[in-house]
Amino acid sequence: VADEYLLGASPARKEGDGKDDQCCICMSEFTNKEQLKCKHAFCKDCLQMVVQHSGPICPICKDVFGVVKGNQPEGTMRWRKHNYADLPGFPGCGHIEITYNIPEGKQKDNHPNPGEQYSGTTRTAYLPDNKEGNEVLHLLKKAFDQKLIFTVGTSMTTGLKNAVTWNDIHHKTSMTGGPERFGYPDETYLSRVKEELKAKGIE
Repeated sequence: VADEYLLGASPARKEGDGKDDQCCICMSEFTNKEQLKCKHAFCKDCLQMVVQHSGPICPICKDVFGVVKGNQPEGTMRWRKHNYADLPGFPGCGHIEITYNIPEGKQKDNHPNPGEQYSGTTRTAYLPDNKEGNEVLHLLKKAFDQKLIFTVGTSMTTGLKNAVTWNDIHHKTSMTGGPERFGYPDETYLSRVKEELKAKGIE
């Protein structure tokens, strides 16, 4: 039952069934009860387990109650603005070119294989240079500083293990080609990526 809550399930509660006095993770009476700002409550130890597993995110409603930190290795994020080329679907505003560089290094305790080497990566991504594009740029920089853009794992495209990979925040790595080629036009991309960032407490 606890696993259901970790996945976001929230069974209906009947009035008078006594479950308001139970932690929905361990299904026992509260021990050192802690209530989040979203009003959901848990045992202190159960809440700490959730934070270790998935970060400071309520397992019931997914509300973020702290700063989410990832395990992205050290690297740099730089960007340049170009007014000579527009992205398809965003005429007249030019584009922003983001360059991420994560050098190779040795995995730490919060990586899959501590002590082993991981291969680095250089990635380029594109945003329209308009108001919403600059808003997303600011949010991506915040996510990068909180080590949320990349992680270490197995590459979905090459199958390479112990590699720096994207971490569930989608980027447009091509200027053209549409969604099928990770490019533009894609009229809902900016709103979708803001939702992905919001789910990690970046807004």
